[in-house]
Amino acid sequence: MLMASTAQADQLAEIQERGTLVCGTLGTSQPFSFQDPTTRKLVGYDVDVCQLLADKLGVKVEYKLLSVSARIPELNEKRVDVLAANLGYSPERAKQIAFSHAYYVSPQKLLVRADAGLEQISQVNGRRVGATKGSSSEREIKRILDKSNVIGYSDSSATYLALQQRKVDAQFASELVLLRLMLQSPPTAPVTIIEEPVFMEYWGLGLRQDEPAFIEKVNQILDEAEQDGTAASIFDTWFGMESPYQLERSFSIAPIQE
Repeated sequence: MLMASTAQADQLAEIQERGTLVCGTLGTSQPFSFQDPTTRKLVGYDVDVCQLLADKLGVKVEYKLLSVSARIPELNEKRVDVLAANLGYSPERAKQIAFSHAYYVSPQKLLVRADAGLEQISQVNGRRVGATKGSSSEREIKRILDKSNVIGYSDSSATYLALQQRKVDAQFASELVLLRLMLQSPPTAPVTIIEEPVFMEYWGLGLRQDEPAFIEKVNQILDEAEQDGTAASIFDTWFGMESPYQLERSFSIAPIQE
């Protein structure tokens, strides 16, 4: 029994022996993980965080692209070692997987057509709202805007198209996703983001439960990156004043408060 328990709970040793960290990410979520149009390489905030983990573990990194709905199953089936994939914390998810300390904090907001006259969250309740199917955004907006008809779409681009086609009155997603869509919006079809966040979502790296050594090591790496400025540097690369988003970092890496 002792040998079986040790083998089961030694993911950290397995990764180091293998020499590779398999990181599950989306690959379609700019600027978190996406294909650079010039180099065709996978790049982004989540990609850099995975690379940071691999570097600190002394191993190579291998990326596996996943759909939103496949993230937790792929982790628990041991096809990936860690998820860096826009994974918002929820008590329901925490029953299935372990979460690292929050490495990103995402304001969740509503995108509306500029001519809709919608300026407050309360004005959207009772209207049609689009969100990515299977995401925490879809689940939470159903709970918060309980009078609305929430419609799930395959990804943020499909949801945005539904907004422009007037199939929905608002799109619910993270601020960064909505900012990217707003920047790409044609002048003939302007959109705007309702300023007030619906709620703040804490994103953690997804880890398998019952792997205390690996969970502790991942959190140690994240905490050290916060302390030495590496985490802030990665944020600034993708979201800071030299990026299209021009955002200031308003959070620090810390344990997720349940």
